[in-house]
Amino acid sequence: MAYKTYSMELAGRTLSVDVGRVAKQANGAALMRYGDTMVLCTATASEKPREGIDFFPLSVEFEEKMYAVGKIPGGFNKREGKASENSVLTARVIDRPMRPLFPKDYRNDCTLNNLVLSVDEECRPELVAMLGSAIATSISDIPFCGPCATTQLGMVDGEFVINPNQDIWDNGDLQLTVASTSEKVIMIEAGANEIKEEKMLEAIYMCHDINQTIIEFINKMVEEVGKPKHEYTSCAIPDEMFEKIKEIVPPEEMEEAVFSDDKQTREENVRKVTEKLEEAFADNEEWLAILGEAVYQYQKKTVRKMILKDHKRPDGREITQIRPLAAEVDLIPRVHGSAMFTRGQTQICTITTLAPLSEKQKVDGLDSYVTEKRYMHHYNFPSYSVGETKPSRGPGRREIGHGALAEKALVPVLPSEEEFPYTIRTVSETFESNGSTSQASICASTMSLMAAGVPIKKPVAGISCGLVTGETDDDYIVLTDIQGLEDFFGDMDFKVAGTKDGITAIQMDIKIHGLTRPIVEEAINRTREARMYILDNVMLPAISAPRGELSKYAPKIMQMQIDPAKIGDVVGQRGKTINSLIERTGVRIDITDEGMISICGEDSKKMQEARRLIEVIVTDFFPGQKLEGEVVAIKEFGAFIEFAPGKEGMVHISKISNERINHIEDELTLGDHVKVVCLGKDKMGRMSFSIKDAK
Repeated sequence: MAYKTYSMELAGRTLSVDVGRVAKQANGAALMRYGDTMVLCTATASEKPREGIDFFPLSVEFEEKMYAVGKIPGGFNKREGKASENSVLTARVIDRPMRPLFPKDYRNDCTLNNLVLSVDEECRPELVAMLGSAIATSISDIPFCGPCATTQLGMVDGEFVINPNQDIWDNGDLQLTVASTSEKVIMIEAGANEIKEEKMLEAIYMCHDINQTIIEFINKMVEEVGKPKHEYTSCAIPDEMFEKIKEIVPPEEMEEAVFSDDKQTREENVRKVTEKLEEAFADNEEWLAILGEAVYQYQKKTVRKMILKDHKRPDGREITQIRPLAAEVDLIPRVHGSAMFTRGQTQICTITTLAPLSEKQKVDGLDSYVTEKRYMHHYNFPSYSVGETKPSRGPGRREIGHGALAEKALVPVLPSEEEFPYTIRTVSETFESNGSTSQASICASTMSLMAAGVPIKKPVAGISCGLVTGETDDDYIVLTDIQGLEDFFGDMDFKVAGTKDGITAIQMDIKIHGLTRPIVEEAINRTREARMYILDNVMLPAISAPRGELSKYAPKIMQMQIDPAKIGDVVGQRGKTINSLIERTGVRIDITDEGMISICGEDSKKMQEARRLIEVIVTDFFPGQKLEGEVVAIKEFGAFIEFAPGKEGMVHISKISNERINHIEDELTLGDHVKVVCLGKDKMGRMSFSIKDAK
């Protein structure tokens, strides 16, 4: 069968899609090309639903192959290993807007796979995969309420750049990703350098408008080559079962069960309701098999009705009210900085660790031109934080995503390397969770950084808003500071972090087919009000500014600039000189290609000694210069003095003492420390020194 190629102009470059050329056994496949970036995007689904589950089993993969950038993977295996952090985050950004567009009662396994074949730095493969996943699914026979489209926006000198290249994306003032359907915005992801709310809204809806042209392009493909959507077995709860449940557990009884400000109390109430229904349905195995999902749906309907119609929240708060807040610093001894932030039953403790710049994280992926990360934020979510028990298997995609969001929120306020020559790591440990732990980790991390003495420019706070919608676009309630129950049963989790002067990060997840502009505007404005309150009333009273000095347990770093041409003198042949310096002083020494030297240690005297020795190494001897050194060799005609590793000079026998000496050993022995003065060059062009003239 002949394949078809579709193309459109997008942000000054040609986007082309080959359909029917490769991967023809997948339900849907699109070979995407944007510039010289090429990604194969496929969508596949199982014929039958997976049994025994109450969720849609969607998997999204973004496969980075090093051949795409002309490299062979490192290590012994020479094969790509586990997914990189960038790969995980890209898969999440593809998943979040597309998942709500599949039928809610669909339980067939579905995989969206994106194989990166070639990378052109002018056209980011992540964007191509986002568009390709939507196209492959839209033209497939998999049930999908699309199409959807995605646009990315950067900003340089206040000007927006549509679908920016990697350099602008990495170094500009905005990293915005917006996904849309033909009517509404369905996903927002942003990192920003304190951008005002009004400017952010302008950027979001510029992306939304561009998405409409892409959706028209996709619709043309669907019309010409799209497959009819296949039939599937619905896993919806039977209406008859719902009616019977309401007879056994009337709505007012369910309201009483779920409306509590304590998570454990609520869960115990729901457990009793479930036991009551299990007894009632003991003879109906079919209903017993889906009872858990039915109770969940009953809770959801109850909570949504009370919020939307009666403006009553499960814990009794007002619609705009934030849960009780608390903050403290220095709760953990000996670490470089620590802080804990508590919001209701959500509690995060963040620990800050400082290290030399040589401890930067090495990044090896398709974005490998960003070879190092100076700031790392890691987020952990143990099972005990939600009262559960399961073995720890390391961070999953959720943990990686939350850590990246907090990292994105804090990067704009970090000091430069010149201002603060440290690698910085913050680790957020979730002690307790009942909603919005990612935003609590931003608050805790800000305070932990300040407690560690990191001179951040401004404090950052984060908060999340939720949403419950009715039958029409103007029938909705926006909830400030959603807890877990409101997140599970609501329609939106709209996270915004920022300073008093602007937004630094956004992440929006929804479960419906998009948000109207009034909802987006209200959520952004509501989160601004909330973060101002958190900053002024909770965080700043706990610690008002970065500490003026580091913890005594943190490494001290001293920097000095040398002539880059002298780097070889400091390093020495095969590292002999620098290793000798490190062994002699006990400090750590790092040198950049530009000649910036960082001396790291805990003893300031040893650090000063290392600095003095380096200065001797890189400074040319001149007459009258006074130095101290060690006798390292004795000859009949004189002694050799080492002033620093790899830096020696000679004192002639006649310059050792004011009195005549026959044997140098009468005056000097190996290892003696002596003071000398430089006399200039001798007849052979060597630098000559004197001990007697230095006395």
